[in-house]
Amino acid sequence: MLVAEIAWTHVRARARQTTVALLGVAVGVGFSIMMAALMEGSQADFIRQLVDSLPHVTVSDERRSAPAQPAEAAFAAAEIHGLTPEVRRPGIKNPLATITALDAWIPGTTAPSVQTKAVIRYAGRDRNASVVGIDPNREARVSNIATKMRQGTLTSLYRATNAIIIGDRLAERLGARIGANVTLQGERGRLGAQVVGIFHTGMRSIDENAAYVLVKTAQILAAQTGLVNEIRVRLADPMAGLEVARRIETETGYKSVSWQEANEDLLNTFVIRNIIMYTVVGAILLVASFGTYNIISTITHEKARDIAIMKSLGFRAATVRRIFVLEALLIGLIGAMLGWILGYALCFGLGSVEIKSPFVDSNRLPLIYSPLHYAIAAAVALASSLVAGYVPARKAARLHPVEIIRGAT
Repeated sequence: MLVAEIAWTHVRARARQTTVALLGVAVGVGFSIMMAALMEGSQADFIRQLVDSLPHVTVSDERRSAPAQPAEAAFAAAEIHGLTPEVRRPGIKNPLATITALDAWIPGTTAPSVQTKAVIRYAGRDRNASVVGIDPNREARVSNIATKMRQGTLTSLYRATNAIIIGDRLAERLGARIGANVTLQGERGRLGAQVVGIFHTGMRSIDENAAYVLVKTAQILAAQTGLVNEIRVRLADPMAGLEVARRIETETGYKSVSWQEANEDLLNTFVIRNIIMYTVVGAILLVASFGTYNIISTITHEKARDIAIMKSLGFRAATVRRIFVLEALLIGLIGAMLGWILGYALCFGLGSVEIKSPFVDSNRLPLIYSPLHYAIAAAVALASSLVAGYVPARKAARLHPVEIIRGAT
């Protein structure tokens, strides 16, 4: 208690310098909390939109590697190169049985689809598009496209022959509206279709290039009856996508891509972004620690005679060092607590800012209020204060009382 009382007296005696040091730590902690909440919130919001817009796992009729030839399977020494494989019928073999087998163990839902490419023509304008054949009732279970409809619904696909739903940006480029009759030109087929719905996902690549039709319509466009070349999977836990995709690929042999694998480059960018964020936050708190170092050094210089008296009374060097380290920790702790208040106020203020933009669905900044942000900021603030206070504390503990009292300092 004596050590704590001496430390508190030293800190309180220099009110102006202590206040500046406290404000430095508080500002560093507050802005680091705000930055972490803003950057992690924007990242989580983007991933949420990405995960919700697309299936968590996509099983296609492709294979990651060419199937082994019978000779290679029978003889270990056999190795075949330059073989031209036979033309195989596209699509997943026996898709209904495959879907039933997956439904038996996958912690989620599945839906069949047909992926094909087509040129959509309307009023003399041509646009390339990815046409997806879906079952509207099952598609609502594996993606959120049903909730992104601006006009019409998924079930509107049943209301017209060869009905089609297109993205709002694609509709804008074509100049098409609800009820417009467009022409779909595929690689093997051609048909007319009526626009019965328009959606907006907020992802430009989808809104400009995607269109949805019924499975049978896509099969006609691909000129292959019974074709199912993709199984779309939505999981109860999106983070289990990698493990589920590996198991599906092992059991079926078909290429299974999780949303993490499909967006690997983007997720790697987020990792780099987080490293930059924490580096900037650390730099802010490091700068704030110089204020702590300055005040502890000043106290050490001014209290040299007090140190000599304490050591003459029997205070050990470790005890004197502990006093000045405790002073630094007091500044760091009080500054961190003030920084918590400032950080929460900054986050609350940013969260109250209303954004009006036709390109953004949300009208508020995405923020995450996480206790971890407060804990990390406080820990870094205390650590930097401890380091900043240790150097002058070590210097104070080395002072020789006789030299100080004689005025040799």
